[in-house]
Order: sequence, then structure tokens, then C-alpha cells
Amino acid sequence: MKTSLKVTIVTASLVVVLVLAGILYVVASRSAEGGGAAPSASASAPPQVVRDESHVLDDGGEGAVTVVEFLDFECEACGMFFPIVESLRDAYKGKITYVVRYFPLPGHLNSVDAALAAEAAARQGRFEDMYRRLFETQRQWGEASESRADTFRGYAQELGLDMAAYDQAIASPETKARVLRDRDEGRALGVDSTPTFFIDGQRADLKAWGDLEALIGKALDAKP
Repeated sequence: MKTSLKVTIVTASLVVVLVLAGILYVVASRSAEGGGAAPSASASAPPQVVRDESHVLDDGGEGAVTVVEFLDFECEACGMFFPIVESLRDAYKGKITYVVRYFPLPGHLNSVDAALAAEAAARQGRFEDMYRRLFETQRQWGEASESRADTFRGYAQELGLDMAAYDQAIASPETKARVLRDRDEGRALGVDSTPTFFIDGQRADLKAWGDLEALIGKALDAKP
């Protein structure tokens, strides 16, 4: 394990209580809104961990381990995992395919708008740039009691996006439908909190901060 990754994990462990509290809050929020039960998938169209439209941050090519993260840009636990994920992407570059899917949570006022901003940026080939900006600034807008859609539009301007195209994408019902397709498929796969990871199609059961790296290593060792 790289030294920088060890430091990140140690630092993150100091806030594990907060993360666990956040996960419990998510579960409680979903129960309060009647979202506890996952929709059943059609026999002819079972849920898939990765779709052709899914956003791939790193493509490790043939033989790579596929890691999929269902995330909410406003989720504190996702924000805390962000530097760990970035370190793992660097440590396993060329060995893993890293995929991101949306899973906005009902208890977060700006989670859908943040996902819309990322999807609108994706229409211009800039998904990863917005993905980074949203997590790097999460403490500035997360848990706000009012809409921060204008803040996200400001990020789009700072990234140099075509603002007419951005505004059109934000206003398009298809953009929101794209975000909700991920969320609904996540529910069908049993996702009920964020971040939730899948490794080569299997849900990762994480009990400690280092478990994600350990499971990735195990999956790589199992490759022929």
C-alpha cells in the first residue's frame, strides 16, 4: 500500500463515527419516505451493475477488475471516501475499471441538482471535472437548506462549459430521467445507502476503511 494511501485511511478513520451516523440517517430517511423496499426487477430485464450509459472514470481494459460506486454528491460519507477512491484509482491505474453511478438520497435537498450538474457536464464530455469539483467543494454547499443549483451553474462556468448547452441539459426531463434510472436500478440491486460499491458485479461488504482496497486486491489475485 502506498504511504499516501495509508495516511488517507488513517485520517478517514478518525471520522468513522460520523460516517456511521450518516448511514443510519440515510436508512431512517428512506424508511420515513417509504423507500425501504427495493423495486423488483423484471424477469426479462434484470438489474445490471454497469450499463452502456454508465460513467467510466478509468478503463483498465480486458482483464481489469470493475469497481462500481453508487454515490450521492451531497453524502458526507461519499465525500470522506472521495480521497480514498482517488488514491486507489492512482494505485491501481491500468488494473481497474472505475465506474460511477448516481444514487441521490431523499434526505439531501441538493443531491438531485448536484447529479443533474454532473450529467449536464457529461453531455459535454466533462463529467469527471464536475465530479471532482462537487466533492472538493461539498463542505461549502452540502446540507444547505436551500437550492444550490446556481452554485453548480457557477462551477460549470468556471469549468468553461458551453452554458447554453448546460442550461438546456439541466432543463431537459431526460437529464433527470437519466439520474433516476441509476437510482432506481441501484434500489433494484439492493442499494440502500451511499457509497455502495460493487466489485466485478458483487456488492462489497465494507466494515473498515481498508476493506475496499483489500477486496480489490483479492479480485485482482483471482484473475487468471
